[in-house]
Amino acid sequence: MIELAPDQLPPLSRWFAAGSPGTAALAEHVQVAGVGRWWADRAHTPRTVAVACAGHVLLRGDPSALSPQALAVFDAHYVQAPARFLPALRGAFDLIVPWERMLYVHQEPVTAPCPPGGVTVRRLLPEDAPALAALASDTAWLHASWGGPAGLAASGLGWAAFRSDEVLAVAGTYFHGTAYEDIACYTAPAHRRRRLALACVTALCRDIAGRGHTPSWTCSRDNRPSRLLAWTAGFRLAHEYVHYLVRQPARRGAGGTPDPPAAAAAPGDTKAPQR
Repeated sequence: MIELAPDQLPPLSRWFAAGSPGTAALAEHVQVAGVGRWWADRAHTPRTVAVACAGHVLLRGDPSALSPQALAVFDAHYVQAPARFLPALRGAFDLIVPWERMLYVHQEPVTAPCPPGGVTVRRLLPEDAPALAALASDTAWLHASWGGPAGLAASGLGWAAFRSDEVLAVAGTYFHGTAYEDIACYTAPAHRRRRLALACVTALCRDIAGRGHTPSWTCSRDNRPSRLLAWTAGFRLAHEYVHYLVRQPARRGAGGTPDPPAAAAAPGDTKAPQR
């Protein structure tokens, strides 16, 4: 596939449903935030289009328009695509891991818990970028959809629990759509079970509703803490779906047939965003 410049993009309405919740809001987010990349099988009248951001890919169109090598650019991504793309993905990658996901939509108002003494819950400001960057290195996913901590801090779409200048918990819009905002949250391990994430998520949901949007929440089926927090914060299950972690682009011999795949273990949930 070839990468498209912003001025080469086809009308989004032809490829992606407007006003969709969850990861489906990715296309709208990339268009608004300017973080992410667009791909197509050709620049003019494309038959297949993909948009990628923060390790996620939405793939739409006609898979017969693609060669297996065309999908190799999405190595180590989570791909959400219609079932007709599965043969193309299997031909392109040696490792495909289906990931069962749950999509929640906010439906029930919740009263924000009072933070413990010395902790303040407030909107993130641009000058909070260093505090976000100081979180553990494995939290880079939290602001990846904004291009980094500075992007999330400057977006005006994040809330955090602070003790002095230290971020204890944070919740922010992950994918900003025209009708839904899919959110992500994180609490530092030493400060869990203090309802800090719930306080941040509740403040963020109130903020999102004030913009005339609806919060959504996506997580792995087996991520019980995330599911419990979603329910407690007033989210209710809308539907379930599957996306695919793809790895190891298939090696091809001189005749174009795949070489035997190397042995690989399926990854754990630690690589999936812990929302």
